[in-house]
Amino acid sequence: MSEASSEDLVPPQEAKGAPAGDEEEATKKKKKKRPKGLANVFSVFTKGRKKKGQPSSAEPEGQPESQPELSGPLPTAEELKADLERGRLEAARPLLVLERELQAAAAAGGESAEELVRRQSKVEALYALLRHQVLGLLLRPLDVAPERLRQALAVLTEQEREDRRAATAGPGAPGLVSARPRRWLQLWRRGVEEAAEERLGRRPAAGAEGLSEAERTFLHMGRTMKEDLEAVVERLKPLFPAELDVVAAYAESYHRHFAAQLAAMAQFELCERDTYMLLVWVQNLYPNDIINSPKLAGELQRLNLGSLLPPRQIRLLEATFLSNEMTSVKELMARALELECQRWARDVAPQRLDSHCHSELAIDIIQIVSQGQAKAESITLDLGTQIKQMLLLELATFLRSYQRAFDEFLERGKQLRNYRANVIANINNCLSFRTAMQQKWQTQDLPGHLLGPLSELKSHGFDTLLQSLFGDLKPLFKRFTQTRWAAPAQTLEEIISTVGERLPEFSELHDCFREELMEVVHLHLVKEYIVRLSKRSLVLKSAEQQQQLAGHILANAELIQRFCTQNGSPATWLHHALPKLAEIIRLQDPSAIKIEVATYATWYPDFSKGHLSAILAIKGNLSSSEVKSIRSILDVSTGTHEPFKSLFSLIKVG
Repeated sequence: MSEASSEDLVPPQEAKGAPAGDEEEATKKKKKKRPKGLANVFSVFTKGRKKKGQPSSAEPEGQPESQPELSGPLPTAEELKADLERGRLEAARPLLVLERELQAAAAAGGESAEELVRRQSKVEALYALLRHQVLGLLLRPLDVAPERLRQALAVLTEQEREDRRAATAGPGAPGLVSARPRRWLQLWRRGVEEAAEERLGRRPAAGAEGLSEAERTFLHMGRTMKEDLEAVVERLKPLFPAELDVVAAYAESYHRHFAAQLAAMAQFELCERDTYMLLVWVQNLYPNDIINSPKLAGELQRLNLGSLLPPRQIRLLEATFLSNEMTSVKELMARALELECQRWARDVAPQRLDSHCHSELAIDIIQIVSQGQAKAESITLDLGTQIKQMLLLELATFLRSYQRAFDEFLERGKQLRNYRANVIANINNCLSFRTAMQQKWQTQDLPGHLLGPLSELKSHGFDTLLQSLFGDLKPLFKRFTQTRWAAPAQTLEEIISTVGERLPEFSELHDCFREELMEVVHLHLVKEYIVRLSKRSLVLKSAEQQQQLAGHILANAELIQRFCTQNGSPATWLHHALPKLAEIIRLQDPSAIKIEVATYATWYPDFSKGHLSAILAIKGNLSSSEVKSIRSILDVSTGTHEPFKSLFSLIKVG
């Protein structure tokens, strides 16, 4: 309610009113135009409206005497009628005296029934004029000068007191129609109720673009209720007697009509948008931005107006909202993945961002999830907590679908020109997903059902990117056994050179993934080297030959470790793999060999008796009993160094 629009507080039949008198005309204020348009349904209560001309506190009214007294002769009915038609509320006191004189005359029995009827008709006609004047002022209170409003309130209070006196006195005088109680207070409250209904029921002004009709309607009702009640608290409460509780009268009337409108709407089958809008108003905007707004909280909280809808209906709407939202999230995610797959199939090159292949899929998906949670939290935080678990499960389902779609692309898209670039873009996506999820849920420890599909996607992507390189390295590694380790240094240098030439192919991976990929390369080099040592094609009888081979292995191990580390491999866990095998080959004392094997098994728990036998086969000077004794050391559990990663489980031995 804008300050000067208080004639809107009176229902249409009371707005016209009787003349208010010269003093009222002199104090009427100009009406201000109502604000046009609203940005959106959520910003309606964020901007306050400046109020002008705050009234001073009301002065205490004197209590009317139980027996009205007049300073001069009692005016005639005709004189009182003239005064009332000019809006002079001073006529209320002599009218009450006139009413009591009529009651006294009827009780005395000195007048005829016809005379009593005639006199009572005049009194009641005068009361009708007075009621019209008083209620006309009280139902457009902001257009009335404070003193005149106090005058009308005094009349209303006096009439309520007279109603109580008449009720206490018992049946009225014979010959008169009972006119008490007049119930003007009830009439005023009914007028407030009608005013609330008329104010809230007005058609909302055009201009709120992008809002549905229902959203505009509730936006209008919310803003109107807030502004009207602020005016009641700031300007009417200081003038109204406490026993009338003007704030409660208006607040309860507005609340009832607002609740009735929502209840009526909730009876229908609502669209997704209107279900959300209804819940936002019931659970958030109404209690927080109206009931608990800074200017109203102190007054409205004491009234315990309650919710706009009953709890059961709210729960049903919340269940419908959650179902609607999860269906929407699922559809939006599926559509985003479909568009991504279409780009792969059309051989569209991925975007480049900071020299890295980039896809927007992770951003789109996390935005869908975030919007779903934000919508729920805009209703209540509890609903946000409920939907979070549902969104996490749906995100995990999506990530599995994404991984399956990517695997299909890996199989079917090999001939596409931008195949490798799109593979790199999707591997980079894993970082985008992981980072966004950690930020979204503020945790570094994401559950396995979220990380699992991403790890598989990344691993399959690495396998694809490295397939060609590893294929080129295979004949080079075979050369170790084909030459019976005659020139291992030259062979390994050629292997390292081949890898080095291919590394620029992976430059568009994010740094963290380049490091991970380099660890895969590092593992492959060590693994394939051990495979060649385990072929049982080389048997060395003398200690000198074994020591010479051990020296070659140590030199090769140093070259592999230095090259891989310089290119970003973090695989320090592989540093012992070849040097320790070289030591086993070098040593000649079976007891020393057993100690070295036991130590080796703590570093690489998947080092089996089969792997050990393949290495010991190189040492042609060991007896079968010595080999058996050395192998037995692996029957003893020696503990492992954590974390444990696979190396020998990737190596098959005969």
